[in-house]
Amino acid sequence: VVTRNQADKAVQKRLLEGMTYELIPLKNLTDQSQHLPAGATVSVTCSPAKTVDDTLDLCAGYAEKGFTVIPHVAARMVEDEGHVDRIVQRVNVLGIRTVFCIGGDADPRGPFTDAAGFLRSFLDRRPNVDAVGIGSYPDGHATIPDRALADTLVEKQELIREAGLEGYMATQMCFNADTIGDWLEGRRAAGVDLPCHLGVPGAVDRARLLAISIRLGIGHSARYLKKNKASVIRLLSPGGYDPNKLIAPLSRRADELGISGIHCFTFNAVDTTESWRQKSLRKLGS
Repeated sequence: VVTRNQADKAVQKRLLEGMTYELIPLKNLTDQSQHLPAGATVSVTCSPAKTVDDTLDLCAGYAEKGFTVIPHVAARMVEDEGHVDRIVQRVNVLGIRTVFCIGGDADPRGPFTDAAGFLRSFLDRRPNVDAVGIGSYPDGHATIPDRALADTLVEKQELIREAGLEGYMATQMCFNADTIGDWLEGRRAAGVDLPCHLGVPGAVDRARLLAISIRLGIGHSARYLKKNKASVIRLLSPGGYDPNKLIAPLSRRADELGISGIHCFTFNAVDTTESWRQKSLRKLGS
């Protein structure tokens, strides 16, 4: 007979085994990439200091090395409809099967101000992808009201469904398992049934997090800090943050809440994050 505790551990193990590694286009990426497990799924962000094409270039390199790649496309960084054509063409040529669409923090470089607008334009072109990931906000958003966040989640789900594609929503950083659980309950009751990938920070130390914030650019970091003050305080606490504090309690409710994966914000601390993941898997296997 499988006990409840064993079942919970099995779920936690499954989630950790299939974890997606979010990577930021920064100079230390080459060095940190050697710590990725073979064949891992990597989700490459769109840095406001760079371009969507830079993200796709990185994805091309990872795909060549045998990784499964998910490029982030920040709607505000898309220049015009012609740029959408080029993105679709590049995605098709690279054989990318999943794209992650987000609004982004950059000032708009073209007609798109949110993920839904870009997603509609992207899907109208029938890209040769199987799945689309979208962002979701259990802790709310600094500039978007909760009602609008709820409505746009339903809208994006419908767009993905109408295109006949698979979809998932990755939660943006939130450090309270109850907040995430309650939010997910509410979304399920409202008809959002996209599988949820739990957004959790990797095992990153204070010094490295601050260094990355500076590299990302003071303006972007200031905006991030303003939006995510509580999260940053947690991450900067001595000894960092143990991601299992979120993963363990939510693993118990994974089936009920439709949690099917982990989206790990590594902050490019792949070495310490992978070491934490392996250690966690060893503990769960015992």
